[in-house]
Amino acid sequence: MKNARLPQTGRLAKWGVGAGLIIATSLLVAACGSGSSSSNEPRATAWSLPNADLQNTRNVGGQINRSNVSSLGVAWTVPITASGAFGGYSSTPVVADGVMYAQDIDSNVQAIDLDSGEVDWTHKFNSPSVGPNGLSVVDGTVYGATADSAFALKASSGDQLWIKKLTRNANEGVDMPPGVHDGTVYVSTVPGNATKFYAGSGQAVLWAMDASTGAVKWKWDEVPANLWSDKYTQLNSGGGQWYPPTFDGQGNLYVGVANPAPFPGVKAGAKSLPWGSSRPGPDLYTDSIVKLDEQTGKVIWHYQLTPHDIYDYDLENSPILANVNGKQVVIDGGKAGILVAVDAQTGKPVWKREVGVHNGHQNDNIAALHGDFSKLHAPETIEPGDLGGIESQLASDGKTVYAAVNNLPSHYASDDGGLAAVAFAPPTSGTGDLVAVDEATGKVKWDDKLPSSPYGAATLTNGVVFTTTYDGTLYAFNSDTGDELWKTNLAAGTNAPVAVFGDTVVTAGSLAGAGQKAQIIAYRLGSKNTLASVGGSASPTPAPTTTSAAATTTSSSSQGSSAASAVDLSASGTTLAFNTNNLTAKAGNVSVDFTNNSALAHDVVLIDSQNKILGQTPIFQGGSKSFNASLSPGTYTYYCSVPGHRQAGMQGTLTVK
Repeated sequence: MKNARLPQTGRLAKWGVGAGLIIATSLLVAACGSGSSSSNEPRATAWSLPNADLQNTRNVGGQINRSNVSSLGVAWTVPITASGAFGGYSSTPVVADGVMYAQDIDSNVQAIDLDSGEVDWTHKFNSPSVGPNGLSVVDGTVYGATADSAFALKASSGDQLWIKKLTRNANEGVDMPPGVHDGTVYVSTVPGNATKFYAGSGQAVLWAMDASTGAVKWKWDEVPANLWSDKYTQLNSGGGQWYPPTFDGQGNLYVGVANPAPFPGVKAGAKSLPWGSSRPGPDLYTDSIVKLDEQTGKVIWHYQLTPHDIYDYDLENSPILANVNGKQVVIDGGKAGILVAVDAQTGKPVWKREVGVHNGHQNDNIAALHGDFSKLHAPETIEPGDLGGIESQLASDGKTVYAAVNNLPSHYASDDGGLAAVAFAPPTSGTGDLVAVDEATGKVKWDDKLPSSPYGAATLTNGVVFTTTYDGTLYAFNSDTGDELWKTNLAAGTNAPVAVFGDTVVTAGSLAGAGQKAQIIAYRLGSKNTLASVGGSASPTPAPTTTSAAATTTSSSSQGSSAASAVDLSASGTTLAFNTNNLTAKAGNVSVDFTNNSALAHDVVLIDSQNKILGQTPIFQGGSKSFNASLSPGTYTYYCSVPGHRQAGMQGTLTVK
């Protein structure tokens, strides 16, 4: 394994094992000079954790500051070969001993020399995830997860040390980077995977495993085994974590827990169960900050932000610890578009702040909880929507918390149609805010309006806050004022976050459209190169590859016969879109013909205004499939049912005349 450029001042220091996920040795730097932050909090220069440190602050030291950030240029690129519903890469890379470790959406791991961009080794799992996933590096070991298991690899070679399956049925999955602290690995399951989500019987569990062997030490059920109803367990699901726990160094950990389902409601046969009726009550511990004992997994306290959630308002981000007026508080935010601070000792709220666009539905969950359905309406447009709010990680400099907020609505066609009744605004139509909020008071210090949704989290270094937006822009702002310092185009769309390693910034153009290349991109101070001058995504030098599991594909023959009318759909490239969002056909026997020559697997589902499925193709990649449906004059909806694809814009209207 290479150990490049370590002796340089501020360049990466070697890691040692400490009291957490993976922490730097005692090398700490304080902000100084004209490029410094107003905060006096010390920051490690190392980043070997998903969110940089034990407190998940995403705040590091190094050479980059306000005065020199505009001198960043392209150092190298590495191609992204995976593809998924939200691109092929959505994790934060980590670095140890001059080597960067990255995981793509297929769970494959690469070791990349930070100095040169050469790939040292690749370990392939070929296990598609919905992301964000990611890695932690501790004492020469790389920890991560596939779509159903936690694993450990030898950092120097990529050789597998152990793997532990965590899912218990086909409706569960794993899509988070692990936490690693004091010899224990923490990984949560979620109620879904790359083939289906919220299909029922999905109980999220946080597993604590021995870091050396993968043996289970304890597990904590984030939601009850009966999923709040003995009668409707097969319909319900909930909980899960997207990012690692936060550790306070006093034997406690804090997690943010995701949402319950179905939402907004569902049918059980002919019976309507609107507004979460299949899961009565507050649906603990979903949408909650929970404090646990590290040694036992026992709950110490919880704070639930959205009891009886009916709009997919995960509280999914890692909590951040802050000291406010001599008291420790826990700050978190999620898809409800709300930042909240609670007392670390009691869990009682200190302040709460809405951020981004809200259109008046923040208390709908309370009406649903109490069965007061007269206050609820469908059809209805809700903002934040399912892909809105604070979708990605927070950052903190000790005085201010920074959040990237997505302004994107969802339209609910009915109160009991489940996910099929939700129409998602295309992410390309979203806007955003990057907000700075005072950790002591919850007061907004500044709010930058962004022309595209910032799914790229917030990352801090020396008074500079970075984020990326869906349109493929990497931004740097002054963390005190919000003034824009620098921006650059990634030559592809992105939902990838930003990491800082000494004098280097790493992110990705992960959502490649027609004629674009998906690639990890490293920017370095003083480099004069551009994406064009380094050859875009030129192939790296071949490196050793280990494969733990092969991808499994299935195929199905096309079906259909002659029809009175036919409509043609197609998909191509890696964009999540059909060739058209509007089709017209004559009433009668209609043939829907779908050609999928894209890099992703898709299907087509046709439903009526009551969300009844009238026909569908299998999920496939390559070639054409079709189905017939007898249609009367009216308006119908077609969409791709692969998890995340409809939300990203793969839906349209078929008008039958």
